[in-house]
Amino acid sequence: MRLNRQTDYALRLLMLVGLKPAADLTRIKEVADIYAISEAHLMKIVRKLGAVGVLETVRGRHGGFRLARPADQIPLGEVVRAMEEDLALVQCLETGTGPNICRLMCGCRLTGILNEALSAFLTVLDGYSLSDLTAPRSELAVLLNLPPRLEQRA
Repeated sequence: MRLNRQTDYALRLLMLVGLKPAADLTRIKEVADIYAISEAHLMKIVRKLGAVGVLETVRGRHGGFRLARPADQIPLGEVVRAMEEDLALVQCLETGTGPNICRLMCGCRLTGILNEALSAFLTVLDGYSLSDLTAPRSELAVLLNLPPRLEQRA
């Protein structure tokens, strides 16, 4: 299993936003410059995270985005579920893709095992929040070249 690039970018974006004071807005260009990620990709990610209530977006010339709720109330599993279009580990677990041609479908135990594994994976992620990713605050701030004290959440 491999998470898609948008999920990776979303988690990195949230780590940056999570380091800033709660009232501060972050701009797409800032994230793009820090991580060397396309602004077009980031706009899609911000839109999706805003739609699911993880980010609050502010439009206009001086707009941007910030966390919609405290970092400790944003489970990582929620972010992964929002960003991943398809968590089906094998074809027979896909939904809405037409007829499944697997001959083992009626008697296969693999699908149940894989569903259990996926559930365990997401349960582990649900046990961690964005605040867990931003715990080494000063170290992350240095790595991201954030100004001193900017990383302290209000």
